Amino acid sequence: MLAPEVIRQMPTRDQRRHAAGPAAPGGSSTDPTAGSSTGSSAGSNAGTGTSAAQAVDQLARPAAKTGVRWDEYRSPGFFDEMLVGGGARSACEGVLGYLSSLGDDLLERQRAAELAIKAMGITFAVYADADNRERSWPFDVIPRVISTQEWSAISAGLVQRLTALNMFIDDLYGAARVVADGVLPLDVLASSANFRPQCVGVHPRGGVWAHVCGSDLVRDRDGTVYVLEDNLRVPSGVSYMLENRLITKRVFADLFRDLDIHPVDSYPNKLQEMLAALSPRGAEWPTIALLSPGVFNSAYFEHVFLARQMGAHLVEGGDLMVDSDDCVYLRTVSGPVRVDVIYRRIDDLWLDPEAFRPDSLVGVPGLMRAWRAGNVAIANAPGAGVADDKVIYSYVPALIRYYLGEEPKIANVPTYLCHDDTTRSHVLANLDELVVKPANESGGMGVFVGSFASRAEKELMRARIEADPRNHIAQPILALSTAPTLRDGRVVPRHIDLRPFILSGERPYVTQGGLTRVALTEGSLVVNSSQGGGSKDTWVLDPTVLGVRPDGTDAS
Repeated sequence: MLAPEVIRQMPTRDQRRHAAGPAAPGGSSTDPTAGSSTGSSAGSNAGTGTSAAQAVDQLARPAAKTGVRWDEYRSPGFFDEMLVGGGARSACEGVLGYLSSLGDDLLERQRAAELAIKAMGITFAVYADADNRERSWPFDVIPRVISTQEWSAISAGLVQRLTALNMFIDDLYGAARVVADGVLPLDVLASSANFRPQCVGVHPRGGVWAHVCGSDLVRDRDGTVYVLEDNLRVPSGVSYMLENRLITKRVFADLFRDLDIHPVDSYPNKLQEMLAALSPRGAEWPTIALLSPGVFNSAYFEHVFLARQMGAHLVEGGDLMVDSDDCVYLRTVSGPVRVDVIYRRIDDLWLDPEAFRPDSLVGVPGLMRAWRAGNVAIANAPGAGVADDKVIYSYVPALIRYYLGEEPKIANVPTYLCHDDTTRSHVLANLDELVVKPANESGGMGVFVGSFASRAEKELMRARIEADPRNHIAQPILALSTAPTLRDGRVVPRHIDLRPFILSGERPYVTQGGLTRVALTEGSLVVNSSQGGGSKDTWVLDPTVLGVRPDGTDAS
């Protein structure tokens, strides 16, 4: 319950929007736009009077018979996730056979999915909209399929990567051996925008700082999987992964019976277990709070969704207080209740006006004191965003070798650091062929894609690089893989990426797949929803395990 003094200091709309830092689902170097996000209020669409199940079962009218043709599908020059050489990839045979057998009924399934999205109230918002208008979540019903064998290798690579990153962050705020040993140059650390001196000397439980990570993966023309970037500050988008699965379970219930599609719906329980294990009191039922900037933040849908799924308290800064004992308490009508763990969805600088921005009205005064005293756990820990720096990203392979003595299991995209004079000259001479990204922006903000840029935009980027070389990196423009997508009644290739989610605790956990984002516009590499992008469900399945064919015969 909000105290009167809190009500008088309610944060502004802009503060609530921007306090969460990275938007959901965050952008990548494939997205040259800025300020786009997802999320709004959660819950059913009361105005429709229709449940999600009814939306699937009660279509208003049959779709026009346009003739869905799979035999005409081609994706020349790109790695396609479902088809190769005119046939299905081995993991996709069962899925493709089923989808092909549907014919025009596939369009009915797409319409059913869209009706379910409206009935379930799955929405996203865009910062650029003056009225913060909510839009229905754009979704393509054709899934992206990955074999269990390939996913096992990817999952191991993600765990390896996050293990090394957590060791790096813990070292950086401790003895800083990585700098003393010359693995990370001192000037890179000194100029890092997300290094927080307030965190020096803190050692969170287990040395884990980034408890939740969303790493963006892309596949190039030759099939190689790369990590495009790591999101460790306030990673978002997992709610849409879970909602995508709910929708496809409704419209493809028979396929979930027939194929060994691995589940994703355990994520909220895994998240809750990981957070509960952080409790400084070791209580059997610790009090967990999800700290949100409030309803005007673009990812609020996700905040509500996860709090409900975990049984956590959904709170804003004014709902919490730090008392003289340096413990955090939740204001309730029955009196204060001590909070053990905070899953924060607010960026560092807004967390605590005593330690960071004094003008923050969405944070909790004294929160850093309570955390440093060990009286409350915060996930992700303040300061974890130092590893979000895209200059630091270029050192991750070296960090894996340094801390783990292993070779990276997933490659980085080749990266050029503009603060190096020789490298900068190469970047400036080849802007047409490169993606240039600010080192510490998020949500696709400030990203430059040379192949789409005008002459004026190239000159502007040239000036920005020369004015602030440390804050820019460059990468080659990858030929992102494609996946079959329904557009205007036809199955066509569209470019995609993937954001899996990794939980770091006593037992690391990686989602089975993740949030596949798809550029719905022909030829576009922009997967962000605010710029015409959408998403797909991601199916990790074992192609050797079959149940019953769609015609009812045994497939084993």
